Amino acid sequence: MTFASDYLSKGALFPPFTLPEPPDAGLGIIVVIPAYDEPEINNCITSLAACIPPGTGTEVIIVVNSPAQSGRDGTSANKRTIGAIREWQRTAGEQFFRLFVLDAGQPGIKGWGVGAARKTGMDEAVRRFEVVNNPDGVILSLDADCTVSENYLATVWEQFGKNRKAGGCSIGFRHRDDEPETDRQQISAVKQYELHLRYFVAGLRYSTFPYSYHTVGSAFAVRAARYVKAGGMCRKQGGEDFYFIRKLVTSDDFIEIKPELVFPSARISARVPFGTGPSLDRLLQSGCKDLLTYSPQSFVVLRELFCLVRSEVYSGTSGFPDYTALPVAVKSFMDKEIWVSRTAEVISNTSDRQNRLKRFYSWFNAFMIVKFLNRSHENTFKKVPVVLAAREFLMLSGEMPWPALADMETLLSYFRAVDSR
Repeated sequence: MTFASDYLSKGALFPPFTLPEPPDAGLGIIVVIPAYDEPEINNCITSLAACIPPGTGTEVIIVVNSPAQSGRDGTSANKRTIGAIREWQRTAGEQFFRLFVLDAGQPGIKGWGVGAARKTGMDEAVRRFEVVNNPDGVILSLDADCTVSENYLATVWEQFGKNRKAGGCSIGFRHRDDEPETDRQQISAVKQYELHLRYFVAGLRYSTFPYSYHTVGSAFAVRAARYVKAGGMCRKQGGEDFYFIRKLVTSDDFIEIKPELVFPSARISARVPFGTGPSLDRLLQSGCKDLLTYSPQSFVVLRELFCLVRSEVYSGTSGFPDYTALPVAVKSFMDKEIWVSRTAEVISNTSDRQNRLKRFYSWFNAFMIVKFLNRSHENTFKKVPVVLAAREFLMLSGEMPWPALADMETLLSYFRAVDSR
């Protein structure tokens, strides 16, 4: 039995695809790209071809697909995308990587979307690594509307080489906001959205939550064996990156590659319920010039909660703070019975303080935090424009001198710099 045989027999959506070449014995990296109606996909492939070769066997797997409800339009879009890729292969000639196209068509799989397409490609990548018995092979997740730095492949391979125990990583990103065909409103919207993403992670760090990482589907990587251990990519139609990466970060083998190596597009899209495209679409359709985000005070409350929990775990006799001691916003979010029963479960299944905290955060995890933030902004806080939120956050955290004078450009540059440290 190989490292992935059990997973593939039970968890893969498709049987093995027939590819024209078997994997090379020295295969170390596979880039997986889901593609639906991507007429500009050659920009992505061209940027990969411009990369510094990473010093290991490299493949690129593009999963061309469309949901069943897209009908003939989806079939035509698939043909155009495959045609564009074939034309690129014809004109570009031989590359340092092998490029494969998986034509998934319009699968009759319930809930088919980007999550299932990404899973299809990543599962096939696992099969390729299984053939050469390389459980440490690196699977890179990318999107068809992205371009990458010339250091993209080499840096990822180098970092996984330096961190032999690393099972997965997040990769630095920056949305492209200088494309000449993009209008000013759209550029403003994408900058606000990226500021929101970075502000959210900064808020998690401020709260002292231990797993404060970006969860961008086009900017992460995972070793084949770790992917299998995590149960494979989620099949959700959107937000699959958030759910899958959150399964990775709770282990001690997750790292960050901080240089900005991936550059997602600023395009508008309503094909998925979450992410850059639909967020921009909703913002522009609403006519609202300001993207609303969570109040900084909600992260202050989370910080109070987590500091209180750590204090009790390390010095208290009961192991966790009494429900009456919790911040008011937390008590409005969670009933006493839930707090008491879940913390009791944590205590009964742990024998030392470190594991007690780890188990607590596996319960009060990123999903719980997002639920708390959403619920608390219905009954305790009010969402505020992201520029105002970022300014207030920097003032309360003491991170930036005179943040009240900072405009959106300055704030975004500052948060980018913080994420790159």
